[in-house]
Amino acid sequence: MDWKERRQLVKIAKLYYLENWTQTEISKKVGLSRPIISKSLQLAKETGIIEIHIKDETLHTVELENEIEKRYGLKDVVVLASSNHGSEMIKRRVGQAASAYISKRLDDVSNIGISWGKSMYSFIDEFPYQDKKNVHLVPLIGGMGSNYVHLHSNHLTFHLAQKLNTTSSYLHAPAMVETDDLKQKLMNSKDISEVLEQGRNVEVAVVGVGIPTSQSTMAEMGYIEKEDIASLNKEYAVGDINSQFYDEYGQDIMHPLNQRTIGLTLADLKKIPEVIAITDGTEKVNSLHAALKGGYINVLIVDDNMAQALISK
Repeated sequence: MDWKERRQLVKIAKLYYLENWTQTEISKKVGLSRPIISKSLQLAKETGIIEIHIKDETLHTVELENEIEKRYGLKDVVVLASSNHGSEMIKRRVGQAASAYISKRLDDVSNIGISWGKSMYSFIDEFPYQDKKNVHLVPLIGGMGSNYVHLHSNHLTFHLAQKLNTTSSYLHAPAMVETDDLKQKLMNSKDISEVLEQGRNVEVAVVGVGIPTSQSTMAEMGYIEKEDIASLNKEYAVGDINSQFYDEYGQDIMHPLNQRTIGLTLADLKKIPEVIAITDGTEKVNSLHAALKGGYINVLIVDDNMAQALISK
């Protein structure tokens, strides 16, 4: 390319990018056809005369979204910039993003399943009031008693139903029971079996991701004790969804806690068309990585710290 050709490219690029001329206006100015102007702009990019930079704080989150989506074959990923906020504010912001994402889906679905936990609470607490009588809500796991009731699936489902001015089912059972025999008796109850079947047939399920440690919400609520955590570690459990534990490969483990939980199983979740996971905190990265490998999630909403840790796996 001689200096005259290069000068022509620079002139066209300056008019288009810096002075906001249209390609038609430029073609009249320099006496070239519009297709040649378009080709000249492309050539200016290819030769490095034009370099386009996007300056926005959300650019890195979009890049993380694309990377995670491709790596795990997900339907969609939303990554929130943590902006050096504390853990509680990050959880709240992720909840806001989840509520915005899910509220846009309400015209397309007739039933949604809700799991339990702090991420679910944050998402529902941030959810706007709407009139969506077309949507029925279903708890995906039992939950009874007076302790931590605001985190129970039944309470969260009812709370969201109030915000949407719609209906919800109620799973009249605890999340976990003491014996297999008691579980079978409860599962044989018509009321309980019908709600579980409703859960298996939802179009969208919203879940959190947990970890089998003493810092987990399950331990905080008293659902699992030190002995349970030790036995889960022996079975190489790295995480849970809907209180169903799985190993580093995303395979459910043969553990008594899995057998005594009244709720949808991991196999049930896999059959639901869209499972949206909401989570934050890098301490859960191994759990989330395994859940994604197991194929239980197809939409992910996380903070950028978690996203960065995930792609570093």
